[in-house]
Amino acid sequence: MRLRPFISYYDFDEIKNWISDERTHAMWCASLIKYPIEKENFENVLLDLAVRFGDSPYVATTDEGKVVGFFCYSVNLSTNEGMLKFVMIDPSYRGKGLGKAMLQLAIEYAFHITKVDAVCLNVFPENIRAKKCYESIGFMVRKTDADAFPFQDEL
Repeated sequence: MRLRPFISYYDFDEIKNWISDERTHAMWCASLIKYPIEKENFENVLLDLAVRFGDSPYVATTDEGKVVGFFCYSVNLSTNEGMLKFVMIDPSYRGKGLGKAMLQLAIEYAFHITKVDAVCLNVFPENIRAKKCYESIGFMVRKTDADAFPFQDEL
């Protein structure tokens, strides 16, 4: 597996359909991106995150170049913590360890290249598969905010 910068022209059409239902979409991005994902809105959200927080989007590829994952990464300079956002794996590759591999490369990049002291991410407790993946590579629950995000009739 390899990481490279996300290039919308090449990569958007590959990832736009990876999340096919509104609830999963909301748990992935806390509805910061409109559903269904459209290129202009996606690019605008990524640009806003880059301007506000310094986020950079990346894709994970197989060694042959097939895009199989996506995430954003930024560094909070005041806390020296890396932040992962919008972590997503192509559904046809889920359950094969690629999410773990992608995150391990992202964590290696965070510690060795950006020299952060810690790497953080947010996940909803209801997103059990993602939470299990994150915990399996060493992420720990640091804080839980009850009812932090409304989606339809859920909190």
